[in-house]
Amino acid sequence: MAKETMKKTTSKKATAHKTSSAKTASAKGSRGGAKKKAARKKKRMMIFGIEIAVILILVLGFWVVSKLDKLQKPKVDPEKVEVNDTIQESTLESMKGYTTVALFGLDTRQAGQLGSGNRSDTVIIASINNDTKEVKLVSVYRDTYLDLTNGKFNKCNGAYSAGGPQQAMSMLNKNLDLDIQYYISVDFAAMTKAIDLLGGIDIDVDDAEIEHLNNYIVETSEVTGVKTTPLTKTGLQTLDGVQATSYCRIRYTAGDDFKRTERQREVIMQIVSKAKTMDISQVNDIIDAVFPLAATNYTNDELLAMAPQLLTYDIVDTTGFPFDKAAATVKGKGSCVIPVNLEENVKQLHEYLFGTTDYQPSDEVKAISSQITTETGY
Repeated sequence: MAKETMKKTTSKKATAHKTSSAKTASAKGSRGGAKKKAARKKKRMMIFGIEIAVILILVLGFWVVSKLDKLQKPKVDPEKVEVNDTIQESTLESMKGYTTVALFGLDTRQAGQLGSGNRSDTVIIASINNDTKEVKLVSVYRDTYLDLTNGKFNKCNGAYSAGGPQQAMSMLNKNLDLDIQYYISVDFAAMTKAIDLLGGIDIDVDDAEIEHLNNYIVETSEVTGVKTTPLTKTGLQTLDGVQATSYCRIRYTAGDDFKRTERQREVIMQIVSKAKTMDISQVNDIIDAVFPLAATNYTNDELLAMAPQLLTYDIVDTTGFPFDKAAATVKGKGSCVIPVNLEENVKQLHEYLFGTTDYQPSDEVKAISSQITTETGY
């Protein structure tokens, strides 16, 4: 009887122990399952987060590309832009650390028409130091007497009209010993819209400028289709798009076209300075408005590669070309700006842009310089 009681007690203890062990195992299993479940959830969240990031990057990429596709991309092959065959190797080497781009502002009466048939009211060489990101701007006076690349000498702004940006770039390369392969062209409407979307720019208008500015407002407003009001006072003030574009066009004050190019460079510097303070919504608005009115032969890939650096660029200096010049009337060509002489001016240009103090002009530039002297007497 005692043995049976002991067996029953032992049996109960064993059963209780098994039950306890089972509960413990179950609890451990439950905790283990919860950990695995949490780990799986965390992994899923990580994957989800990565997917979201990838989607955002793709969307941003498509957004940027969609904006770039708004740019006009005329077929201008950089390989077909002429460069002097006689440029010395040392000259080409001195230019390797720089990106040199031609900027054309077109005097077109139809918005967005940026090909040949339009004279380049503005011709600017932008030289970017690739190491320091410093930018220098050189305005080539539009009436400068040069070889238009076909052996015919005339005002340099006729090159764009005759053969579009390809001939205009070739003209700059041939006469100035440069290696420009890329360009950006805009018209009055593009500048007007960009300035308006920036909220205007601050310009100090003097007594000699205000009357001419107001006169140009009439035509600029007609060409762009944007209305504005004449200025009523001189001094530092915020100009809207039409007013600022009209300011760029003034050439009937002391300094004539030379002073006009200073105004153009001043406006560009103001635009760049203000653009650096824009938020993404303003960028979007400007791109939508301006890109369809701009043309370039940069590819989308090249523009995307340049984009992160744009805000780091700093315009450090501007000037006009030719440095030594004379205003003269050339038979059959009208009033022109004569380089005195071209060879010496090109030496100064290379020192200004690339810091080259021992530069020797190519045989091509020497021949053009000699021809200008023969035809003009300067």
